Amino acid sequence: MISVFPRLTALVLLALTVAACTPTVQIAAPKDPITINLNVKIQHEILVKVDREIDNLLEENSDLF
Repeated sequence: MISVFPRLTALVLLALTVAACTPTVQIAAPKDPITINLNVKIQHEILVKVDREIDNLLEENSDLF
């Protein structure tokens, strides 16, 4: 019976060590509110103006193409 005690002790210590190393997952709400930065540059108007200028140039110089 003497040789069983050290094995049992080692097994218990191993089980406690493995149980202590299990990962935990915690879900918590953020303390600060979520902010969304909407810094958006709108270049639609500029592109339309350039497109119209190109159309005018092509109409004036139709012999280029």
